[in-house]
Order: sequence, then C-alpha cells, then structure tokens
Amino acid sequence: MDKAQQDALKKAAGIEGAKLVKDGMVVGLGTGSTVRFLVDELGRRTQEEALRFTGVTTSRRTAEQAEGYGIRIVDIDDVNDVDLTIDGADEVDKNFNGIKGGGAALLWEKIVNEASHRNVWIVDESKVVDTIGAFPLPVEVIPFGAKHVLKRLEDKGYKPVLRLDAEGRPVRTDENNLIIDLHMGRIDQPKDLAEDLINMVGVVETGLFLGRVNTVIVGDPNGPRILTKSEE
Repeated sequence: MDKAQQDALKKAAGIEGAKLVKDGMVVGLGTGSTVRFLVDELGRRTQEEALRFTGVTTSRRTAEQAEGYGIRIVDIDDVNDVDLTIDGADEVDKNFNGIKGGGAALLWEKIVNEASHRNVWIVDESKVVDTIGAFPLPVEVIPFGAKHVLKRLEDKGYKPVLRLDAEGRPVRTDENNLIIDLHMGRIDQPKDLAEDLINMVGVVETGLFLGRVNTVIVGDPNGPRILTKSEE
C-alpha cells in the first residue's frame, strides 16, 4: 500500500469517526496522522454545519490544529469528564489491545482515555494485526537517569532504542520526557509486560493500551468497517 492509498483510508476512518461527535459534547481529540483527518472534518463541520463542542486534546499540535478551525479547546482539568475520545493507534489486535505513542503523546493520550466515558480508535487497515509488537513499543521515561533505565531494559532483552529526531537529538514529549522504543517483534503477554514496565523506576507510562477501547473504525478499500468488542 502506497502513502496515497493509506492516507485515503485514514481520511475515510477520520470522517467516519467525526460522525460520532454531537453538539454540546466534550470530546477528546487524539494525536497522529489519522486524527489530523478527523480534526479536518470536525473543523469543516464547525464552519459549515455550526457544530459546537468542546475539545480536550492529547497534544499541543492537535490543539493548534483544532483551534485553527475555531474549535473550543480546554484543559483536561477544566472538565469533570469527557463524553467521547477519538484517537488513532499504531497497532490493534483481535482482542482490542493496542500500541500507541508513535507520535510521542502516549501519556496525555492515556490520561484523556482514562477520563472518557467512551473511547474509539480510528485506523487504516494496516494497523489491524494478529499480535501486537511489530510496531516498536514506546515507553516514556524521565530524563534523569534515562541511561540507567535503558540499561535495565536491555538487560531484560527488550531491545530498547532511545528515540531521536531528524537532527539526532532525543525526542521530547509535551511533558519534556524522553521516549525509548522497544523493538520486541511480537508481544505475546502484553499484561505481564505492562506490569513489568510500569513498575520500573524512571518509567512514566507505556504505549500498551490494554482493555481501553471497545470500538475501532477501520479505513478499508471497500468503506469504513466498525469493529466492536463484545461485552464479556
């Protein structure tokens, strides 16, 4: 799949996701390339259909994009809860476990996810996998002692790599933390891994999003598909 085809599927998923937003809602807006299409469509609806809702964003760059359309954006602590959050994902499996954080926004994304009554992911079909882990797992760590955390991750066989930008500088999150990506190939026991990582001193949050979404909108060449996790 080339980039133009992938972008078309992302756009279709974003437009489908935007249909869920109604007047008066408090809506969490995620981060990433698919969410950009979502915000574009919500901006169109705001300007052409007089849609009025309040947004809470998971990154400063999403806030800037939304505010450019005249969408009202507030801080997460200015609302009691969030009606609906729509976000992307880097991978999602058949059990609705996912990896997020390719855009280095995983901490804010998880905070907004936690505050939301309903969470929906929008992805293109390439993000739907049998087993997560081919996409490197982001781990957010504080700068102080980051080399020691990297060494502990190496010792555990997690194949960590400090994320760098195009200029070779460490990528910084909106909280000024660092990102270490774990190149594990596949993650067969995501719950055990999540528990191990979050209890490691210096780790702020992980990109493992487990049991946090029940609806995934998939951009498909035949039209968007809506996957819904059955209640157990």
